[in-house]
Amino acid sequence: MTNRIIIGDSQKMAELPDKSAHLVVSSPPYFNAPFDTPGLFDSYDAFLKTMRNVIAEVKRVLDDGRIVAYVVDDIIVDGVKFPIVADVTRIFIEQGFKYRERIPWLKPEGYIRISRRSGSVVKHPFPMYCYFDNCSESILIFQNGSFNYRKIPQELRDLSRIDLEEFQREKWYLGFWKITNVLPSNNEMEKGVAAFPEEIPYRLIKLYSYKGETVLDPFAGSGTTLKVAIALGRKCVGYELDLELLETIKAKVAQAGPDGTRPDTEITVRDDARKLRTQLLENVERRMTKHDRAGKA
Repeated sequence: MTNRIIIGDSQKMAELPDKSAHLVVSSPPYFNAPFDTPGLFDSYDAFLKTMRNVIAEVKRVLDDGRIVAYVVDDIIVDGVKFPIVADVTRIFIEQGFKYRERIPWLKPEGYIRISRRSGSVVKHPFPMYCYFDNCSESILIFQNGSFNYRKIPQELRDLSRIDLEEFQREKWYLGFWKITNVLPSNNEMEKGVAAFPEEIPYRLIKLYSYKGETVLDPFAGSGTTLKVAIALGRKCVGYELDLELLETIKAKVAQAGPDGTRPDTEITVRDDARKLRTQLLENVERRMTKHDRAGKA
């Protein structure tokens, strides 16, 4: 399989044969995240339906025994907190995956994006006023059945050997990872994209795949997972619904080839592709304006 970018809805991944992917690394859009994707889904039930459909397709295209890593977290929308971690975990289990790990991703306190929740106890230093600022997300690890370690040739095992010095130095072995998040960018190429840091797919791809295998991201976003997969000697397939992100993905993937070479990539734009980023940025701007006015009132 060659590297592929498919602009279309990953609820149907007809381009991929059964058991053709060896690892899935992704961060789906959080339900109507106020400063990223406000209004993207009609309801929380619609969000969960989309997750269920995509996870069913992931189950079909993922090889036996292989890993799915989803970066997700609960979200507060208009004062209501939605249990995304619990609900996504339940969907994976219902689809037949084994729940293997939850790795909290801890961000530096100074990198909290926008939060005024903890300020309530400063204003009102009494019981029942406490709300916490969020400086973590969850990396959920699921496995598609059992893995046959003997099917991997020794030569491939040796090529994909994990650097134990790096493993120990960067403390990958811990049940939580301290990684600085990507702040909202003024770079026009990635404006309005809630990208995760390259360090997350870097670790996951090294820990859960072998050289030459195929890494799938069903919510490719700006293409971070695809870029890192190519740089680490894997093939990649990325689905992204938003046509407006295609040039960003292409630019990222073009940076990933060894020695500055441009990797061969097949691009497909399906009929179900949508133009979303401009509309979402406008929604974010309206919410931020409203948010600022409320803070000054």
